Amino acid sequence: MKKVCLIFIMALASFSSYAQSTFKEDVDVLQSVYGKTKSDLVKQYMNLSDSQSAAFTKVFDNYETERKALGQTKFKLINDYAANYETLTDAKADELAKGTLKNHIDYEKLYSKTYNQAKKAIGAINAAKFIQLEVYLQTIIRSEILESIPFIGELDKSKIQ
Repeated sequence: MKKVCLIFIMALASFSSYAQSTFKEDVDVLQSVYGKTKSDLVKQYMNLSDSQSAAFTKVFDNYETERKALGQTKFKLINDYAANYETLTDAKADELAKGTLKNHIDYEKLYSKTYNQAKKAIGAINAAKFIQLEVYLQTIIRSEILESIPFIGELDKSKIQ
């Protein structure tokens, strides 16, 4: 299962560097390369009984709807940073930093809300298993994004050398 998760993570991480691509294009690529949707990968990892799976589906669908909205906000912030990198002002840096921090907090709130809903639907162990997977995936994606964008002022330093 770790192999499937790693493949999924690498696919998502590579998609993250293309922030301007649409979600539908990302899903199409994921399905064409791996033949599975995220939903299928999560179901395989979770390995729930039919009754648990039915109870979990609504929780997962709600989670994905909210997560996708947060992902769009994250990509907008990255694009805004890229568009303003060369002429970054204190005001724009403040706006971007506050937006990014709020986005991180919103993800944490979503994890907490989803955990509580999943716990009611499928029990604490399975709910924790799902949250552990999602936090892992998002951490890998965040790491890939951070490695692909320059630090503030980093490109200016390369011009000096």
